[in-house]
Amino acid sequence: MKRILFALCVGAAALALAPAAPMAQQKASSVKAGKGEKVCRVKMIPSGEVKTWVCKQEEPCCVWHEINYVKCGSVTFKCL
Repeated sequence: MKRILFALCVGAAALALAPAAPMAQQKASSVKAGKGEKVCRVKMIPSGEVKTWVCKQEEPCCVWHEINYVKCGSVTFKCL
């Protein structure tokens, strides 16, 4: 009984800690930049997955391969 309970706890913790897909992630074919925007595209190193998202023209495209995360940066703070 203790093993089953332990396995359930480990499974629940793994689901809770799994990174959710970023909101900025979209299909590559459906991403189009509007006026004052740019399309950011990167191939993630561990998985080989291509991620595509849209940022404002002045914002940097930020990528963290280690945690499989992408986002638009800040003009002031860049990708911090």
